[in-house]
Amino acid sequence: MTRKILQVAWPLIIANSFWNLQMTIDRIFLGQLSTESLGAAMTVMGVFWVPMALLQQTAAYVSTFVAQYFGAKEEDKIGAAVWQSLYVSVIGGILFLGLNGLAPAFFKMVGHSESIQKLELEYFVSISYSALPTALVAAVSGFFSGLGNTRIVLWINFAGMILNAILDYAMIFGRWGFPALGIAGAGYATALATYGAAFLAFAFLFTRAHEEKFRMISARALSSDLLKKFLKFGLPSGFQWALEGLAFTVFLIIMGKMAGGEAALAASSIAVTVMMISVLPSMGVAQAILILVGQYLGEKKPDQAEKVTWGGVRIAAMYMAVVAASFFFFPSFYLAWFKNPDSAALWNQVVEIAPGILKWVAFFTVLDSIYLCLSFALKGAGDTRAVSILALTVPWPIMVLPTFLVRDMPNAVFISWGFVAIYSMTITSLILFRFRGGKWKSMSVIGV
Repeated sequence: MTRKILQVAWPLIIANSFWNLQMTIDRIFLGQLSTESLGAAMTVMGVFWVPMALLQQTAAYVSTFVAQYFGAKEEDKIGAAVWQSLYVSVIGGILFLGLNGLAPAFFKMVGHSESIQKLELEYFVSISYSALPTALVAAVSGFFSGLGNTRIVLWINFAGMILNAILDYAMIFGRWGFPALGIAGAGYATALATYGAAFLAFAFLFTRAHEEKFRMISARALSSDLLKKFLKFGLPSGFQWALEGLAFTVFLIIMGKMAGGEAALAASSIAVTVMMISVLPSMGVAQAILILVGQYLGEKKPDQAEKVTWGGVRIAAMYMAVVAASFFFFPSFYLAWFKNPDSAALWNQVVEIAPGILKWVAFFTVLDSIYLCLSFALKGAGDTRAVSILALTVPWPIMVLPTFLVRDMPNAVFISWGFVAIYSMTITSLILFRFRGGKWKSMSVIGV
């Protein structure tokens, strides 16, 4: 069972690494531009991720439909399901641009310094153009992932990462004839690179073989019944990510308003970036669990679905425990990625804060790896509503509100990250209780 999980998971792990490395390259370049740009970019990515996660993860949920149809030997229905996801991606991506009109008022309301507000607005407007292609890539990746053909997903993400790195360097600093756009250049580079990845994804998707087996071209009609079914399960899956992203965004905004807010925000931004990179293997394992659970339930084998879930939990938790230890003993290794000698005074404050935050991150990531595996197993069955309810109700009273209440206390940054650890312990316990209840074993997204 371990071998089967890893066969599906390793391309997803690398693909996720490419996507997050793409974001990390943005931040490293922006850190070289200025420490303020790094902090602004992290805040924006939190704000951007809330609606983007809703759109992207809703589109990506087609992987569960594909997996269950594939397991049930109903391959001819897969093409129609993928097309509903593509329609959601296009409509959602166009609507996303409407948020640019609300951005000035929003970032003014956030209340960071005027210089940070200017950077935040520039980055949000530019990166918003990446929403549509990101959703399209998620939909196509969901098709290949649901089949278990995760290597294609790897190549799509690899192409996007390479193109983004090249365009980042050119558009942030003004190289090779490009204008020096600063933080806005990072956003436009991401958008252009993601369109490149989307075109490659379509080339892989629309082939004669896929038409013959899955009706990938001929089933392109908009189906109101299938679309409703897709949104019934896909939207709660997307809301899980959006709601958790919203909670962390508000958490980071509060960080920026603490005493020494710029240092606290920059240190927390570094910690979140490191955290996102470190959980990539666990995320890949969780995605593999979703796929395999969907396929086994399509085959009417719930016991195998449970077995593969626990196997994935063991793999993810063991890996994460090793990485978490490095946060305790080698924090300077991670901080070196973001050092900016041009902002020495601010950087010295960051260096004082970040190691302590990373210790809390170590605790959080181990529990989060377990939470990811179990929540993805539930989503692979179609139990998306329960997962989204937890994402809505748990973080605010345990993480966000307590952080707001202690924001003016001494050592508020470290206390607040302690609340993050308590939040992870709570939501992991609740998702474990839901999984052990076993209701998910009788669920299906294709049989309703």
